[in-house]
Amino acid sequence: MMRIFLFLATNAAILVVVSVVFQLLGLEGILAENQVDLNLQALLVMSAVIGFTGSFISLAMSKFLAKRSMGVKIIEQPAGRTEQWLVDTVKRQAQQANIGMPEVGIFNAPEPNAFATGMNRNKALVAVSTGLLQNMDAGEVEAVLAHEITHVSNGDMVTMGLIQGVVNTFVIFLSRVIGHVVDRVVFKTERGYGPAYFITSIVAQVFLSILASTIVMWFSRRREFRADAGGATLAGRQKMIGALQALQRAHNPHDLPGEFAAFGIAGGLGSGLKKLFMTHPPLEARIEALQAGM
Repeated sequence: MMRIFLFLATNAAILVVVSVVFQLLGLEGILAENQVDLNLQALLVMSAVIGFTGSFISLAMSKFLAKRSMGVKIIEQPAGRTEQWLVDTVKRQAQQANIGMPEVGIFNAPEPNAFATGMNRNKALVAVSTGLLQNMDAGEVEAVLAHEITHVSNGDMVTMGLIQGVVNTFVIFLSRVIGHVVDRVVFKTERGYGPAYFITSIVAQVFLSILASTIVMWFSRRREFRADAGGATLAGRQKMIGALQALQRAHNPHDLPGEFAAFGIAGGLGSGLKKLFMTHPPLEARIEALQAGM
């Protein structure tokens, strides 16, 4: 509940700060001089409502969507030693991290991967792939679970939702401002909205969304280092290093589908500009950070 309060409070604080900046810079006056009759404060509030609502709904439904889209089988009554061990390990690590016991599940995928999600750190979901259980030993799986428990403990799902909401807000806001300016100043539309407003707003929103996603992905990569460090604390540094080396041996790590890509233990590879859109840093960099004691 506290994190949701902070989620909303941060949203309100951002709106206040940006509104004050607009007033200090006199942006509305500048726009008015160019016949752009636009209430920036009202547009900002509308953009925030749209941007944060989508992010909040996605966060609130994350567990449900994960179970449905990934086909996660929740372990309610452990069947066999492996499932019992998974539940016991997650329970022990959750106690160490001082969070509520997450739901534990398994999803069918040949690639070794795992993820954690949920809007409440005390009611999260931790799931591992069948490929991970088949290709890693017990110590490595333990480290992967510890990595995911650290994501939950750090509140990374809520923080990612907050950042995505902020990014959505400014993408919507700036695309509408650009659309108004082009429509009024370039195409001289005097009343209502001309075709230029809609076309320009859509193009600007697509371009700004691509640009803004690099910010979200940068944060996603940074938090992986923190989750690795937390995993090393809970399971042991050598086990965490061993788990990442096992992922290296898989040769071809894959992103999880859709919004769950950022919450997996590993992501796809990239080079050049593609690196800016990677959800995870290279495994080599993560291993080096652990070996250096970072």
